[in-house]
Amino acid sequence: MAVQLNTLARDTREQVFVLPPFAGAVSVVRRRVAAILADWEVSPAVVEDALLVVSELLTNAIVHALPPAVLRLSCDGPGVLRVEVTDAGPARPAGQSPTWTDPDEHGRGEDIVHALADRHGIHLHPGGCTRWADLVAA
Repeated sequence: MAVQLNTLARDTREQVFVLPPFAGAVSVVRRRVAAILADWEVSPAVVEDALLVVSELLTNAIVHALPPAVLRLSCDGPGVLRVEVTDAGPARPAGQSPTWTDPDEHGRGEDIVHALADRHGIHLHPGGCTRWADLVAA
């Protein structure tokens, strides 16, 4: 199964990825995101943080939500990178974690995103949820 990449006009500085839930998909998208951010000449410090935010938000969507996970990257202004991941809503009832997760390794992704992002949030909407994070170049 391949990762689908939809590219909008280059001057919009926006990329959208549809991520099917298969092993290795997050690492494939991370490599593509790294190349895009290099092309956009995003600060290396922001790129490092952005790749971690992308990984955490996508992994959260794969583990906890119904597919598909859709990643949207955009430059909302000078030096501001927005990372958004939209999914189709929770895959299991609130408070019920997957039986295969290690409790010591579970639940840190949101804290990582909060620590790295200058602004972040969650938007609930019909048919799903969008988690977003803004990273600002210093």
